[in-house]
Amino acid sequence: MTSVWALAALWLGLAVIAGLFSIWLRVSTALSEIMVGATAQLIFSAFIGSAVLGADEGWVKFLAGIGAIVLTFLAGAELDPIVFRLKWKEAAAVGLASFLFPFLGCAAGAHYVLGWEVMPSWLAGVAMSTTSVAVVYAVMLEFGFNVTNYGKTVLAACFVTDLGTVVALGLIFAPFTIKTVVFVAAGIAAFALLPWLTPRFFRRYGSRPSELETKYLLLCLLGLGALATWADSEAVLPAYIIGMVLAGTVGKDHALIRRLRTLTFGLLTPFYFIRAGSFVSVPELVAAPAAFIFMLVLKVFSKIVGVYPVTKVYKAPNKEAMYTTLLMSTGLTFGTISALFGLSRGIIDQGQYSALVAAVIASAVIPTVIANAFYLPRHLLPAPRPEREPEPAQPRGVSEKAE
Repeated sequence: MTSVWALAALWLGLAVIAGLFSIWLRVSTALSEIMVGATAQLIFSAFIGSAVLGADEGWVKFLAGIGAIVLTFLAGAELDPIVFRLKWKEAAAVGLASFLFPFLGCAAGAHYVLGWEVMPSWLAGVAMSTTSVAVVYAVMLEFGFNVTNYGKTVLAACFVTDLGTVVALGLIFAPFTIKTVVFVAAGIAAFALLPWLTPRFFRRYGSRPSELETKYLLLCLLGLGALATWADSEAVLPAYIIGMVLAGTVGKDHALIRRLRTLTFGLLTPFYFIRAGSFVSVPELVAAPAAFIFMLVLKVFSKIVGVYPVTKVYKAPNKEAMYTTLLMSTGLTFGTISALFGLSRGIIDQGQYSALVAAVIASAVIPTVIANAFYLPRHLLPAPRPEREPEPAQPRGVSEKAE
């Protein structure tokens, strides 16, 4: 067990380093973990050996996999059902355009310009179609947009985009067999039952030291995840939908969400993102950067072509429309998940994976920086809360009596 504990300490040490870089550079923790993973693999390969990081160890794969599943669930649970019902037309239109244009455009570009085969090209389209809920949510929190209808509508559109990514990943790359029929039927039954069962289970057995709520959710996620992999699909696919259907229950339980985030971001997702970064071949990117740059430019361009006109249909001013478009151009978690899915299934090779993940990482940074620097819609910023007036001084006799 000594080697296991030593390897675990190494991975958590890298997670701490990534967390410090995230704070110092003011970037997403997931982004810094991917970059630290790629850098660590490059250094170890050059001086010690590529196997030192142990990215293919069974227990590392397990922690990384469950991290992706729970993270995907949390992303779905962030959906605000009330705002989505009020703004569903706008959110659906923006979200569908944000998914469809880069999905088709990047798939066509990968096939006809880069010369990729058909299935790798479709995988590229899926990976590039995503919008990073984590990045957009962080921006919403930073400026206070998360409490405005504008911010909530943009987040709802992000969910529509990523739902399209999840569905496309399942439909294109999952083989249609009797297992698929069983998985779809069981999934539909679970998605219909869980919104009814979960709040009743939580009311009767929740709020106990044994953390039955967390165990219950993990049971649902891993159970449907096992069924998905049995059907030759991906375990994160049902997790996102479970999060969405439970957003009205689990999403409103802030204490439970906080505990799940502690488990996920404190232990699980560092293994996922560092492992994803370790598969990025920096030498291949340096030697042949054309694919990475092309996919990044094509993603942002297709997002602008698709999203900007839709925002104008809903009467958004120019600056607000461009700000929304650039935020919808970001990508990180689902893009990385899609690329790693393709690499693990042999759909894409390491060079293609490196180009896609590098483009995903760049799309998490560059559009955000441009949006906040040049297109921030200050007219939508929430008004600052008035400062509390100092309380009048009490008469001396009153204060003496209180003492």
